[in-house]
Amino acid sequence: MLTLSAMLPTLFPPNCNGAKDSTPCPPARFHVIAFYFSLYVVALAQGGQTPCAVAFGADQFDENEPEECKDKSSFFNWWYFATCGGSNFAMFMLNYVQDNIGWALAFGISGIAMAIALLIFLTGSRTYRRHRLEHRNPFTAIFEACITSISSQQSLPLHTSKDEAREALLAHAAHRSKFSHGSNEESVNEDSEVEEVKGLLRLFPIWASCLFYSVVLCQSSTFFTKQASTLDRTIGTSFQVPPAALQGFIGLSSVAFVPIYDRVVLPIARKYTGKISGITMLQRIGTGLALSTITTVAAALIEMKRLKTARDFGLVDQPNATIPMSISWMIPEYVMYGMTTVLTVAGLQEFFYDQVPATLRSLGLALFLSILGIGNFASGFLVSVIEKVTRKRGESWFSDNLNRAHLDYFYWLLAGVSAIEFIIYVYFARSYVYKRKITVMT
Repeated sequence: MLTLSAMLPTLFPPNCNGAKDSTPCPPARFHVIAFYFSLYVVALAQGGQTPCAVAFGADQFDENEPEECKDKSSFFNWWYFATCGGSNFAMFMLNYVQDNIGWALAFGISGIAMAIALLIFLTGSRTYRRHRLEHRNPFTAIFEACITSISSQQSLPLHTSKDEAREALLAHAAHRSKFSHGSNEESVNEDSEVEEVKGLLRLFPIWASCLFYSVVLCQSSTFFTKQASTLDRTIGTSFQVPPAALQGFIGLSSVAFVPIYDRVVLPIARKYTGKISGITMLQRIGTGLALSTITTVAAALIEMKRLKTARDFGLVDQPNATIPMSISWMIPEYVMYGMTTVLTVAGLQEFFYDQVPATLRSLGLALFLSILGIGNFASGFLVSVIEKVTRKRGESWFSDNLNRAHLDYFYWLLAGVSAIEFIIYVYFARSYVYKRKITVMT
């Protein structure tokens, strides 16, 4: 649909009557509607495909087999490896096609690639593992479990001793057993559903303490690119590196770090910890959060260096001038951000898949994606608030002239909040009880 929407202006040229020669011909309303409708269809499809595809892939491993349990942990690493590899291809190759040949061909290549991927996926239909789950709606079961838990609490007197509370709970359990029309198995299932609800609630502190990480991650595609546009981007004698191309270093570093992490770091960790996973999921996520804080500190220091160079060469009031500072100064922070995504993003995927009930694994991965989505909105809100406050004081942190802006202050703020977030995360992670015990190597 995107391919067709990009071809419409060529197949059905808009009416340019009344348009001046100096202004571009506005697109027809039908073209605009077709394009935006296509974007919403893509978003709708991705919203269903992204969490379900990861969950389906992880379901192919048997959790009761130690070797497959280890492979499942690696699956999330290599899934992220493939995701970053595809993103890099799109960034470098398809961007070139879009700029030099046309958008229709670029969208067409993407559509053909998706069709080929679908055919490959369908060829394995007979070999996939399919887990038979109860036909009962999991959301209905959770709702009923919440009602049961609340009613159990309300049935107890407000002022009771420990012994009285224990006796009341036993009496309530006996009453439910006596008058229940279901079997003992149904009663056990009801209790397990209550425990699953409690398990879902235990995920919330981890979810909330990772939200600000997404805010930090957003800066790599916004202010980092704007900073890069002011630096010396020359390679060789005349080649100019596009500022947005630096984002490719995040994907490249992720692609490079995944094999190192999976084939070098994890085997060493398994040797010392004796765990099949090497380190726990929460330890992995926490390491990524700590590294993101360090990366933000590095970004603040590099921005201070850029501002000092602009002042030293008298370029503060020349926003379009190239600051004599190599763009290579910014590469380390891009590389470190790529490493944090391997640790934190892939770790969160595995965590929210593994720690939710089996019937809600796609929902668990949707919760992971909500961290990234909410973080993007929070980033925009934070920037708008800071811009409004600092502009009133006469010194905007996000001035159009970056040489008079204070992105360094903004990065220091992000680093400080990230450090606080990390401390909060460690507090909740240390008290978190996993749904099942960590598998130990024999």
